Amino acid sequence: MTHTLRLEYRPPYDFANLLGFFTKRAIPGVERVDAESYQRLFTLDGRVGEFRVTAAGDTALDLHVDFADEAQLADIVARVRRMFDLDADIAAVNTHLGSRRHLKACIARHPGQRLPGGWDGFEIAIRAVLGQQVTVAAARTLTERVVRKFGHEAVTPRGESVYLFPTPSALADADLSGLGITGARIATLRAIAAAVRDGDVDFRADRPLAEFVRMWTALPGIGEWTAHYLAMRGLAHADAFPAADIILRKAVARDGKPVATKALEEMSQAWRPYRAYAVLHLWRSTMV
Repeated sequence: MTHTLRLEYRPPYDFANLLGFFTKRAIPGVERVDAESYQRLFTLDGRVGEFRVTAAGDTALDLHVDFADEAQLADIVARVRRMFDLDADIAAVNTHLGSRRHLKACIARHPGQRLPGGWDGFEIAIRAVLGQQVTVAAARTLTERVVRKFGHEAVTPRGESVYLFPTPSALADADLSGLGITGARIATLRAIAAAVRDGDVDFRADRPLAEFVRMWTALPGIGEWTAHYLAMRGLAHADAFPAADIILRKAVARDGKPVATKALEEMSQAWRPYRAYAVLHLWRSTMV
């Protein structure tokens, strides 16, 4: 059964920028992104569904959901709202960051910047590890390999071959060799899958950021950068801040030299509680 739901937000809202972010990272067979929409397959409580998100004027997005269980629609809407950062008080964000050095011009150019989230925290975690120290394109290739080997293949009513992202149980004991993934990252991927499967880590939205970071960095191969990235994309946490990020350190360079991680951390205190938005603006400012 298909439902169309209107999801309102407070403008400005840069939908095109989010679609661009998702396009570069879209997993073939799982996600489909074009200039006007984002579409993907998903599972919820063992049921398979599909949704598509499109623009609906200047104050809303339309969510088109094909899912059999109407009782789950509220959960689906909540996930999509978080994924597309629809509940942000962007005026408050812009007011707070718009007067800050390094960010004033960014805010003026892109006042509708939002946090690009994800449908599922576990999926974001796996993709984040596969993206460590490689290009976005390489990470996408590695993710596609994992999905095609360990995900569930399905056929849509339109006859298209699609994939469901692998479950934690499928990856916890998976043989990930031969896919171009280093041994250390294989160990990290399996540790994440086992921890999520066993309930040792989670993506609870009410968990304080510091606690979330401590929980995730207890896993092998997960450092502060990855934990904050997971908070930013998996929880849409407005204050997540991967201070060690080299692009951020270059974006606020002094005398042409990237600032030290500690110095950037200190600088970012003035950006609280919206440091994640500062991250997106600074990343965007480095793009040619």
